[in-house]
Amino acid sequence: MQTINPATEQLVCEYKEHTSAQIDLLLENALNAFNLWKTVSFAERSQRMRQASGLLRDRAESFAVLMTTEMGKPVREARAEVEKCAWVCEFYADHAEGFLAPQPVVTDAASSYVRHDPLGPLLAIMPWNFPFWQVFRFAAPALMAGNTALLKHSSNVTGCSVAIEQLFRDAGFPVGCFTSLVIPSSKVADVIADRAVQAVSVTGSENAGRKVAEVAGRNLKKCVLELGGSDAFVVRVDADLLQAASCAARSRTMNSGQSCIAAKRFLVHDQIADEFVDRLAEEMQALVVGDPSLESTSVGPLARKDLLDELSDQVTQTVEQGARTVTGGHRLQRSGFFYAPTILADVTESMTAFQEELFGPVAAVIRFTDDDDAVRLANLSRFGLGASIWTSDVRVGQEMAARLEAGAVFINGIVRSDPRMPFGGIKASGYGRELGKAGIMEFVNQKTVWIEK
Repeated sequence: MQTINPATEQLVCEYKEHTSAQIDLLLENALNAFNLWKTVSFAERSQRMRQASGLLRDRAESFAVLMTTEMGKPVREARAEVEKCAWVCEFYADHAEGFLAPQPVVTDAASSYVRHDPLGPLLAIMPWNFPFWQVFRFAAPALMAGNTALLKHSSNVTGCSVAIEQLFRDAGFPVGCFTSLVIPSSKVADVIADRAVQAVSVTGSENAGRKVAEVAGRNLKKCVLELGGSDAFVVRVDADLLQAASCAARSRTMNSGQSCIAAKRFLVHDQIADEFVDRLAEEMQALVVGDPSLESTSVGPLARKDLLDELSDQVTQTVEQGARTVTGGHRLQRSGFFYAPTILADVTESMTAFQEELFGPVAAVIRFTDDDDAVRLANLSRFGLGASIWTSDVRVGQEMAARLEAGAVFINGIVRSDPRMPFGGIKASGYGRELGKAGIMEFVNQKTVWIEK
């Protein structure tokens, strides 16, 4: 496996894939580690998780540079990602025992309650765009619940995968508690089918989710899917346009536009659409595109050439369908996989930019006539991950939020994940939840215990 720096197109490192014999051994180690780890007290698990949090902060700079080198994330965003990982470790160190405490239930038994037992080794199939955060938001609750974790990371961030495994070992987790599998996608089905693996968590594309869910279903193993998104960013006529435009640019270009929960479809009231587009254009044109290792860079490259090609094709198709390019709309003529921050105006529901997820710094602006029209357009997408509403009337915003088909709705704020709240989507954005109490409950056996007398 090779990792390529997307800003320079130069080879970073090569890794040997695990052989079939090595995979079998690693799976056996994960199962053996589970049989030990599930007996460890919450106090000791919390201690290990806090050590992991401390190591994340101690090594923040090296981890940030690693992410920037392997997938092109602007380095200042990479540092913030490491800090968020430390936070999620601390959150579950603090709250896992309370979340999983036995729950008494009043019945006609002498005593009855629900206990929460770990399942066993869990397989996480994770993407490249947040190569640390998406691993830790799975691993922290999974390990605190007493499970062990196997990671199949994207091949272009294999260095991150290896570094995370080493961090957990250095934090004192027993060998086998967290294992990085350096394997191609072609070997994932066999790993899911292995007797050691009890459940699967996937963050990735809609297509990847369908394939994994099919294999997991065939083997009667639970899976949690966090897939794509085409989040609606609804700007009502009474919105603060300056704030909305500033947040729109930030949401659309964070992580160089490569985020499942980034705003992608900007639904703007017809009366203010022209002014919003002008303000958004000012914000997008002010962004600094370039070397992601520099502090001044706002937008780095896309992670791979095929992603750049796909985004370019989607923009071309949308323009040919009648959309208007306000700014950008082209690749940058330089080394690396760079695409100019772009605004497409006059987008309609039949166009590619509306129908498909744009994974890069491209904003599609769609006009609506009233709140009902905005909700209709927002819900037309096959995705249902997140949405945001920008309005000075919070009550109306809440009424609209209840009607939007999404796993999360933010009013006057950018959609984001938070360890304290459940995260996930509906429709083609997947099912199940990560984070919060709901996240740790996904991978435990909620066991009924009934004492007759």
